[in-house]
Amino acid sequence: MILSMKRTYAIIGAFGLLTFCGSAMGQAVISAKSGLIHYVEGQVLLDGKQVEVKIATFPEMKDGNELRTQDGRAEILLTPGTFLRLGENSAVRMLSTKLTDSRVEFLSGSAVIEADAEVVDGEDLVTVIYKDAKVHLRKGGIYRFDSAPAQLRVYSGQAEVETGVNTLIVKGGKMAVLPNAIAAERFDSKNGDALNRWSSRRAEGIAMANVSAAKRFRDSGGSLTYGAWIYNPYFGMITYLPYRGIYRSPYGYMFYAPRTVHQVYERPVTFAPIQSPHGFDSASYGYRGAAQTSSGYSGVIASAPSQSTRTAEVPSSQSSGPASGAGAVSRESSGGSRSR
Repeated sequence: MILSMKRTYAIIGAFGLLTFCGSAMGQAVISAKSGLIHYVEGQVLLDGKQVEVKIATFPEMKDGNELRTQDGRAEILLTPGTFLRLGENSAVRMLSTKLTDSRVEFLSGSAVIEADAEVVDGEDLVTVIYKDAKVHLRKGGIYRFDSAPAQLRVYSGQAEVETGVNTLIVKGGKMAVLPNAIAAERFDSKNGDALNRWSSRRAEGIAMANVSAAKRFRDSGGSLTYGAWIYNPYFGMITYLPYRGIYRSPYGYMFYAPRTVHQVYERPVTFAPIQSPHGFDSASYGYRGAAQTSSGYSGVIASAPSQSTRTAEVPSSQSSGPASGAGAVSRESSGGSRSR
């Protein structure tokens, strides 16, 4: 089920968790390409036709397809761990659905891209084109594209903008006017709007789906070579499985690899007193469990760094929302109604 390419990725079907143990319920790979339409709300059109996302069935964009939102929003899966989220009255065109060279043309409106550091760092896998500018996502982070006014804002991460005349590096907390991109300027990355907040809520829901998906994959005896998209039938959505360790997303949520998800389920060892010649001292054995948010266990940490990182530490037991330039997490559900 795992495909060998420039890098190795996997997108596992509705019961793909069981495929690795030979279950008859296993299904084949959903898609070996970028451009899977994972979620829509409101009026969203694919080449002029209304998009319908059903349980365990997700429409695929092909090269040249145009996705346009009217009074609606949409989420598109690119390379595993990279999400493109469109706001209202926005449009993109898929130019290349290759996992090793995903290219999207941003046409109008507003879009947010959440990119996984494990997928992006070190390789040119995701490129966004706006008129004469080519934007390469060089690091994991959160990127915002707008057409009115036309600009790129990098909340975290690093982008390389090619204009044909010059190349500009835009780092976290900086913005550039498109398509010329002559210079990078600072902007207030702490402020966001309804699209930023919706993107953060979607990120929370997908992180919540990771925990049970990683455990089920681990219990099935499956193994990964690199990070993978995997469908969680309990949540009815696709989530991300990192290859190893615990991955901290740009929004501050934790994604557990199958081999480390046991840390969420095992009971922490309590403090035990130890007698010494000077009296009783206390020592701790164990670790802190995953943090619980208003919606469940999404592994959010109290403060997220400005850039996606991988950590071997276990998340704090605090349950405050992620500190991200893309806006704070709302208490609304990840797939709920839109906030303005």
